[in-house]
Amino acid sequence: MLYFTEQARTYSECMDKIRAKYGKDVKVLLEKRVQKGGLLGLGSHEEIELTGTYGFTPATPPPVPTDLETSKRQVLAAAGKAVPASSNDITMQAVLKEIAREVHSLKEKVDESITGSAAKNSTRPENGDHPTIRKLEDDLFQNDFSPSFIRTIVDRARREFPLNELDDYEEVQKKVIQWIGEKITIYQEPEQPVQGKKKPRVIVLVGSTGVGKTTTVVKLAALYGERERAEGIWKKQIRLITLDCYRIGAEFQLQKFGEIMDVPVSSADSHDSLKQLLALYRQDVDFILVDTIGKSPRSYVELGEMKAMLDACPAKTEIHLCIQASTKGGDVREILKQFEPFKYKSVIITKLDETSRIGNIISVLAEENKSISFITNGQTVPWDIERATVIRLLINLEGFAVDRNLLIDHFRGV
Repeated sequence: MLYFTEQARTYSECMDKIRAKYGKDVKVLLEKRVQKGGLLGLGSHEEIELTGTYGFTPATPPPVPTDLETSKRQVLAAAGKAVPASSNDITMQAVLKEIAREVHSLKEKVDESITGSAAKNSTRPENGDHPTIRKLEDDLFQNDFSPSFIRTIVDRARREFPLNELDDYEEVQKKVIQWIGEKITIYQEPEQPVQGKKKPRVIVLVGSTGVGKTTTVVKLAALYGERERAEGIWKKQIRLITLDCYRIGAEFQLQKFGEIMDVPVSSADSHDSLKQLLALYRQDVDFILVDTIGKSPRSYVELGEMKAMLDACPAKTEIHLCIQASTKGGDVREILKQFEPFKYKSVIITKLDETSRIGNIISVLAEENKSISFITNGQTVPWDIERATVIRLLINLEGFAVDRNLLIDHFRGV
């Protein structure tokens, strides 16, 4: 296996250059922007640099993946669960994943062959040479969509648009925006029973340090409480619980929010104390919102300790993973994987107001089949939060002319 590093003004130009030099059987491992030319920073321009491998041999065994089950077992082991270091089910899952990967790779090659044949028959320019294809690719890249997501969208555009339609970029763009929206999954909240005694919904927020879990918990309390502004009375009874009893000022911060909103706040520092609080609130409240300690996704011991504490929650507890909107795509993928043992129901995108590019998080969540429940988009507590919708995410795309009315018709109720 050999390595390459090439640069060009756009992603597509760089890929054309790589394929021309090293053939089609290449794999891109690293993608970054570099500054080229100029004197003392003046007159320079930005280029794309791709690093990867080529020259694969059939005899080379595939690398052993760090799969999801391995991460789960590390966290569960740290939580005190008895998990064998190696077993037949792990081996079988690894084999099945490798087979699925090979099938996916074969399908991509077949699709490329079909696309290439169709291009020759229709005299379509090869390798995405049509200006619309190149612009589409560049626009997706500027929004920080992942390389695999970009390839999927661009390949679909090559297949589905005849040459005469490719000449109208505005119409192509409208369709592509719909394709992106179709890959976004919105979290469906559980329905409450109409008859019989209702149990409180227990909602837990987990995530890395600094993503805004505490303020998001308070915003959710306001959203679910449905406060009558004139009377200052909450329609729903809310209770807040914090597990962050160690970070300086964390418990005090939530207590102050609770006082301002007139919502009771309690703290728990163990599995048993959390279980007692949940039992105490079970009879007379509608929502119990739990704020957890921020953890590094690489700290298996700390994640295991927190999971052991959260085992006190009832089976139908809704766990949401908070991820900051500006998080790099590779880091988003890593966070999703490391928090998987918590069996989170969806992702809350926080601090959307701090970035103008969200293709990174849209593409990774779509590829990992994760739903989105809420978006926070400002510093004002408790109001800067909203339920996630496909349209709300699409209107954040940079450089795309978003036709909101068209999207409303296409994604009505989503």
